Amino acid sequence: MATDTRSRASSRGNSARSQGSAFGWGGQAGTLALAAVAGAAVGIAANFGRKLVVQGLAARAGDWDEILHREHEMVLALFDQIEATGDDQARTRTHLLGKLKAALGKHALQEENVIYPALREFNNAHDADALNSEHGYVKTFLYELENTDPARGDWLAKIRTFRALLEEHIRMEEEEVFPALKAGLAEAGNARLGAAMLKEGLAVA
Repeated sequence: MATDTRSRASSRGNSARSQGSAFGWGGQAGTLALAAVAGAAVGIAANFGRKLVVQGLAARAGDWDEILHREHEMVLALFDQIEATGDDQARTRTHLLGKLKAALGKHALQEENVIYPALREFNNAHDADALNSEHGYVKTFLYELENTDPARGDWLAKIRTFRALLEEHIRMEEEEVFPALKAGLAEAGNARLGAAMLKEGLAVA
């Protein structure tokens, strides 16, 4: 399996900007549409507990990047738990890997179905395609880990390699790509993006 994600990430150019973003809607129509989507989302979120309600309010405010940041932190915390296990804790490793896969699956859908298409509309298809491609490596790592005996000594080494590549992916998103996208969108565009992302996440919550 190719694992040259780091080299591809470092070769990306600066994010381009376009004033014609499809997410730059404003005016009363955009506000009413946002209220309808966000209201429905918050209603659904009541069935999933306080955490998702709080997440919904953040998304309604356009803080989609903060939600993704918190999800990144949750994923890295799961890596911490996995790396604290020993080779004699195969069942614990399997359980934590399942939680990691679920967290990354929901997170990836939000980015692939909402954020990366927004980047393409923002005239930044290069970064969108590169980040989307890296999700393929994430899925490959998860597949290989699920099909490797977690009691093997090299299982944890693969986890650490996986984490290092994922951390570079996260760094690129949080420090370069997402800030440029958020800064280039109008307030209504960020709010619409957040509501759409929340709706996507609730569908698989």
